[in-house]
Amino acid sequence: MLGKFVKVRVTSPMHSYNSRFGFKYKLNYGIVENFKGKKSTAQSAYIMGIDHPVRNFDGRVIAIIRRQAGKGVVWVVAPKSTRFIVNDIRKAVEFAEGRNNYSIDCLYESSCGAVVYRVEEGRRKFLLIRNRRSAHWGFPKGHIEPGETNEQTAIREVLEETGLHVKILPGFVQKSDYTIQGKIEKSVHIFLAKTTESKFTLQEEEIEECGWFTYEKALNTLNYENDKNILNEAMNYFIVNRV
Repeated sequence: MLGKFVKVRVTSPMHSYNSRFGFKYKLNYGIVENFKGKKSTAQSAYIMGIDHPVRNFDGRVIAIIRRQAGKGVVWVVAPKSTRFIVNDIRKAVEFAEGRNNYSIDCLYESSCGAVVYRVEEGRRKFLLIRNRRSAHWGFPKGHIEPGETNEQTAIREVLEETGLHVKILPGFVQKSDYTIQGKIEKSVHIFLAKTTESKFTLQEEEIEECGWFTYEKALNTLNYENDKNILNEAMNYFIVNRV
C-alpha cells in the first residue's frame, strides 16, 4: 500500500483529547475511506504534513506502522509534496504509539556516506565496499540515526562498516536519488573524507568485502553511473582546491 493515494475521514482532529488513553492528538487521525483490512475492519491513519485540524484529507500513504502483539497496523498519510523518513514518523507518532513496540515500513529512505581516500606513496587510493545484500561495489553509507547531522552519519557509518576513522573535507557533498525495487524512494548524501588509516575491521554481518583502489581501478569497479559521477566530482574537487 506504500505510495497509494487515499482519502482519510478525520475522526480525531489535531489537539482533540483521547480520554481512554489520556493523551492529546498532535496529528489528525482518522479512517481511510473505501478500504477494509483483512478482517473487514476499518483502516486507521495518521496525517503528517498538516499543522491544523481538518475534517478530510487526500494524500499518499508514506508509511505503515506495524504494532506488535497482534495489535494491527496504522497507516501514515501525507501530502505528495512532503517527504518524511522513519525518524520523522517515529517522533511524530510518539504521543500515541510511544517509541517502541512497533516497526515502520516507510516509502522514503535517507542515507549518508562518503568517498573515503588515503594517500599512499604520493598516490590517492579510494575505499570501496561490497555489501552482503548486493553483488555491487560502492561507497560506505547507511541510515541517519535520530539527532545526527548528515556528516555525523557519514562518519559513523564508515567507522561501523570498515573500522576507519575519517575526517570530512569541507565544500563537497553529492546527492544521489533512486528507487529500490520500483517502490522505496531513496536519497543518499555522499561526502568526501580522508583517512590516514589503512587496515579494516569489517562489520561482518553487513560487509562482504572492501579494498583500496586507484582512481582508474575504482572507476572501473563501481557498478552504478551515479557512483562513477560522484567519484569524478571528487577528482574535480581535488583539482579545483589543489588538495
